[in-house]
Amino acid sequence: MNMSVQERAFKIHCKVSLGELVSVEIYSKPFMGLLHNQWFCDKILVNTPEGDEILFPCYSWLDSNERLILRPAKASLVFQDINPIAQRQRTRQLEEQQKLFRWRVYAEGTPQVIDYDTALALPAEVRFSFTKETEFNFNAGKQLAALKLTGLADSRRSWESMSQLEVILCENRGKTIEYIQEHWDEDEFFGYQFLNGLNPMLIQRCSKLPENFPVTDDMVKNSLRGSSLEQEMKKGNIFLSDYKMLDGLLGNVVNDRQQYLTAPLVLLYSNPNGMMLPIAIQLKQKPSKENPIFLPTDSKADWKLAKIFVRNAEFGVHEVDFHLLRTHLLAEVFTVATLRNLPPPHPLYKLLFPHIRYTLQINIMARNRLISKDGAITMYAGIGGESLAKLLKRATASLTYSALCLPDNICERGLENVPHYYYRDDGIKLWNIIKKFVAAFLSHYYQCDAHVQKDTELQQWISEIFTNGFLGRDGSGIPSSLQTVTELVKFVTMVIFTASAQHAALNNGQFEFGGWMPNFPSALRKPPPKEKGQTTEDTILETLPDVSTTVNGMAVLRQLSQDSADHYPLGHFPENLHDEEVPCKLIEEFQKDLRELSDLIEERNKNLELPYTYLNPKNVDNSVAI
Repeated sequence: MNMSVQERAFKIHCKVSLGELVSVEIYSKPFMGLLHNQWFCDKILVNTPEGDEILFPCYSWLDSNERLILRPAKASLVFQDINPIAQRQRTRQLEEQQKLFRWRVYAEGTPQVIDYDTALALPAEVRFSFTKETEFNFNAGKQLAALKLTGLADSRRSWESMSQLEVILCENRGKTIEYIQEHWDEDEFFGYQFLNGLNPMLIQRCSKLPENFPVTDDMVKNSLRGSSLEQEMKKGNIFLSDYKMLDGLLGNVVNDRQQYLTAPLVLLYSNPNGMMLPIAIQLKQKPSKENPIFLPTDSKADWKLAKIFVRNAEFGVHEVDFHLLRTHLLAEVFTVATLRNLPPPHPLYKLLFPHIRYTLQINIMARNRLISKDGAITMYAGIGGESLAKLLKRATASLTYSALCLPDNICERGLENVPHYYYRDDGIKLWNIIKKFVAAFLSHYYQCDAHVQKDTELQQWISEIFTNGFLGRDGSGIPSSLQTVTELVKFVTMVIFTASAQHAALNNGQFEFGGWMPNFPSALRKPPPKEKGQTTEDTILETLPDVSTTVNGMAVLRQLSQDSADHYPLGHFPENLHDEEVPCKLIEEFQKDLRELSDLIEERNKNLELPYTYLNPKNVDNSVAI
């Protein structure tokens, strides 16, 4: 696509002053009779005889014979936009937007999505520089070629040894993958991943053992160095990761072979050296003789296999609940609600615009290429197919507002004081920087709570998020209306944090943590062991994914971890939507705060064996764009 950038200046002579400029209308004529001529307009700057410079942002494609009405960059709330022409335009624009951006039920009991079947069919307003080429690159086959693994894509044989797996990584190893390959089966690294791996969201402090997890003092006395579970619980050193959401789900069929899912419980101990260590694993929810509790004192193979089943459960819960639902699908809900209910002059539209870039495109492609009937996840993941739909529904039903607000979530899980929890440390600093910016920005426009209450566009926005995204569930704690500036600031902070920081933390390390397949197996070919002492290294290789599932899984993880085509880190505003002094100054402060956090994280990482980089603002995308 040939895109040349041009600036044109026009002089317009008027006999009398035009007064207040309410809008500018632009119209695209066919060029030399070509009806498919498209034009992308960034912005229009108007210099008045009175010496004012007025910015009219556009950032939209115009097809031939199409008209666009642009409003000045100065933001206004609906009850402040009092010019009758401006009011009519504002209403008409929202009516148009609601025809273009419609909700669609994707699956009963899950958030609604945009009503378009292909990314290229989306309206001009959200097309940006998205092209067929971008869509082609979102293709697992292309990733297989990049990984130089195409020849293995159809092989259904088992891996003969772990060293065979090392060979396929030769071309693709980075420092993190090498570190994981070396340490993946060590207890210290297994425990570390609950805090700083792909899913730092499940672990919680345990003050009372669940009734279905009958761990005794005798079982864990070696791990606790002679102390008792009760004593360590009182000190706040015992933690639990419970995968009960997977209970009763049937494994998918991959390469004509049944796969197996478990719903493990993992007990962990934060030891005096600040390490998080697994001390007991039960692979199914219901205790029984055929569901033993595995311990670090068991045979090496038994304990290794138990941890592999946990890492496979982690694949399902991470990809479906924490990654797909809590970042991708929620970002889509926020995007559709914004495009339907907030017109461009609305300050919240301007604030959220950088955080909705490519979200609709990437989600439509994910539905078409990853989780459709012949999608890569459906074909190669143990959680694919019917189980994925059930898990998504369960996850939606249990989703809460507090789980999406990082400071609340850390408190709820009792993780305020756990050492070496870099996701928490960086995440809370980032949350606070976003909140400071959002609070200053919104309180400039909403000068009292009454302004929030009488902003009908804002109330419609939050109402659609509550109804279409959270399915009207009061138990979710999501507000259905907003009454105060404080409530608004918290909610908008959550929206921006979800689309940027939370997505980066859960998405960007997928290839690094999952490229070494035994650390993050997408499917397992044998059921969990019913007794101890039967597992060998051969059993482990027979349980792990076959060659085809491994390389196809690697291709998907690589595809999901790459930067989007035009990548904008948090704090970058590619579209110039503001010309007022206050928002421009606040944006500069926001960028300065982000740069300072970047420096702090880089300084800290110099002393870490495995640096935690996912929440460094430089590595956080503005939006869910991959």
